[in-house]
Amino acid sequence: MLILSFLLHLFGATFLLLFAVRMVRTGIERAFGASFRRVLTADQTPLRLIPLGTVLAIVLQSSAAVTLLAAGFAANGAISFLPAVAIVLGGDLGSSLLIQILSLRVDWLVPVFLTVGGVLFLKTERRSLKQAGRIILGIAFILIALRFLREAIQPIQDSGLLPAMSVWLERDPLTAFFLGAALAFVMHSSVAAVLMVVTVVSLGALPFSVGAAIVLGANLGSALIPVWLGRDMRPAARRVILANVVLRGTAALLTLAALTYLPISLPPSGLEPGQSLVSLHILFNLIVVLGLPIAPLLEPILKAVAPDAAPDILAPRHTSALDQSALNSPTRSLASLRREVLRMADILVILLTPVMDLYRSYDVESVKRLRKEDDAINTALDAIRRYSASMPHDTMSKPQMREMRALVDYAIALEAAGDIVVKRLVPLAAERAKSGVHFSVPGREELTRIHEIVLANLTTATNVLVSDDIESARLLIEQKAQMGRLERDSRKAHLKRLTAGYTDSFASSDIHLETAYSLKELNSWIVTVAHPILYREGQLLDSRLAPNGDESKVF
Repeated sequence: MLILSFLLHLFGATFLLLFAVRMVRTGIERAFGASFRRVLTADQTPLRLIPLGTVLAIVLQSSAAVTLLAAGFAANGAISFLPAVAIVLGGDLGSSLLIQILSLRVDWLVPVFLTVGGVLFLKTERRSLKQAGRIILGIAFILIALRFLREAIQPIQDSGLLPAMSVWLERDPLTAFFLGAALAFVMHSSVAAVLMVVTVVSLGALPFSVGAAIVLGANLGSALIPVWLGRDMRPAARRVILANVVLRGTAALLTLAALTYLPISLPPSGLEPGQSLVSLHILFNLIVVLGLPIAPLLEPILKAVAPDAAPDILAPRHTSALDQSALNSPTRSLASLRREVLRMADILVILLTPVMDLYRSYDVESVKRLRKEDDAINTALDAIRRYSASMPHDTMSKPQMREMRALVDYAIALEAAGDIVVKRLVPLAAERAKSGVHFSVPGREELTRIHEIVLANLTTATNVLVSDDIESARLLIEQKAQMGRLERDSRKAHLKRLTAGYTDSFASSDIHLETAYSLKELNSWIVTVAHPILYREGQLLDSRLAPNGDESKVF
């Protein structure tokens, strides 16, 4: 009965910890995620990118998230191999520093965090305050989960099971190492895994040597998480991920061998075991960062392991996902239709991403490629119309018909968004280059911010298209309102600069205002994916007019 109670409390504390870490990461991504691409792809040397990756991992609460971000930008050619690896190694260091922060005993702050976070998340309407509340609540839940974990471990300490396991693992550090790797991989969070081990070691339930082996294994396990999550990414992305596995895995095994076979006295006197374990974790990741000069030597080897595919293999987005053989089945044909709309959304991401780069440096060849992507979107829409007309309407239920119409409507919206890029934004970028005008620094920052949010909303819209998630759908509608405010604020700020006599603002006035408005309109098309979901759930009004209005007051 003791074992069952222990496992129940252990699993409960573990899943609360995982949920809390994810909650904090979600809040930060929704609040600041739109700026990550600009920050990561800025023209910086690898040595400057290491602290950037460190800060980003602390912010995102996940080194795996930083790895996937850097790998994704490497796949798109936004950054090269060595800078991407520098960001990843900095992220690993940031993850270890985060554990130091979260391992502090500040349980007295839990009621404060719950109160402040609850008020912000539940009682405010502003998106930034709501996400701040989500982050604060997540931190409170992390502290609560760690307290539950300590309470779960204490009763089992007095039994014979945990001491027996400790003796076995102490005699077999390699098993403890692979146990840590499996723990981090299964939990999909090295932060949660290491926090759990540190808590157990702090209570004296496991000796320091076993905890050290498990933590070193967790470092390998956290490097393997992006391998699994990024298995379908392009070869350039997988090479960055594999470089992290090679560097961290080799360093972890060498460190384990040193702790096992060299006469090293650990933990050091003056530090309690849990804090010593955190210090070891930080020191290990700092040593791995110093291995960055080895990364260029790995690139040729990794190119042999993950070679670049031929150009025709790298462009599956131009192959239709519509399955003509599925037309006799409503379920299969709807799935095929959804995949094709997702393909259109992926092409729109590629079409929209380099727009602000064109405003900085107009390139004719890049524009030609963008026009080809837009042609692919137009072709896909034509195919979707024909496919939906050929679907077995007689055998489809009403919900299936509604789903089909919603997918076709969103395909039309994506095509309209693509037209805004090619027919309005690209000509505006060409006009700016031809006239030689420049945006003011605040004006460029405003347009870049709007563009980043539109890209982030497109990613959220793609997720909604896959999952029908109501919360994400509501977020999109909230973002539409925020986009309207951003466009208005940018227009007001621009007019103030004109009044103040900014020369650049005068020269670029028309282009600035039209660009901001076009991006807002493009965003309006993107968020329409949320309309049928919210309408179906009764969370979208038919009219924005105030109810029971007095007509006499209108005239």
